[in-house]
Amino acid sequence: MKTKLLYLDDAYLRECDARIIHVDKNRIILDKTIFYPTGGGQPHDTGIIKVNEEVYRVIDVRKENNSVVHVLDKEGLKQEEIVHCILDWERRYRLMRMHTAAHILASVFFNEYDAKITGNQLGLDKTRFDFNIPSFDRNQMEQAINRANELMSKHVDLKIYYMSRDDVLKNPNFIKLASKLPPNIDPLRIVEIPGIDIQADGGTHVKNTREIGKIVVLKMENKGKNNRRIYFTLQS
Repeated sequence: MKTKLLYLDDAYLRECDARIIHVDKNRIILDKTIFYPTGGGQPHDTGIIKVNEEVYRVIDVRKENNSVVHVLDKEGLKQEEIVHCILDWERRYRLMRMHTAAHILASVFFNEYDAKITGNQLGLDKTRFDFNIPSFDRNQMEQAINRANELMSKHVDLKIYYMSRDDVLKNPNFIKLASKLPPNIDPLRIVEIPGIDIQADGGTHVKNTREIGKIVVLKMENKGKNNRRIYFTLQS
């Protein structure tokens, strides 16, 4: 049961109609969805699913094989019903801004300090990034933040397209993560911020860097050998 992921090609799509192809109590699978499932450090979307006047709240979204499971606040939906999906746009847009900011910051650390991401977790109000830089240098990390903010102020349009897995693996600059690419995905979705960053990514992003705002550091931590942590938020 494969779910078409509408957010991959249009992260700004806020509503859609869909058909239920599987029901298991309060868990449903749709033939297509606008809801992003938890993955890659990005939290799941929330929102509502409506059938006539009945409203079901989407409280969790999970990827299971090729399907997206929508966990609802109650049971009652039936297979083959046509439903109307409405995204919690404020939450989604906040995460889109955070995600694009994270790409730019990761690119600065990678290009200027040869540092890769060893862990990350996007949040609505706070995002965590771990980098494998040799020493805990606050001045260096602040410089990276300042450089990222400078790049975001250039108002660059993002590009999203697909490439074969083999072509991506030939170019190490696509990958800013210390871990390997997700297995068995081909072709790979590429998110490019021209002149700033390019990597394989399945998350949601803004159309232009001017939408992000400004990165503001909340805390820096030394997490042991070759592992430095930054917590940041965004200022409009």
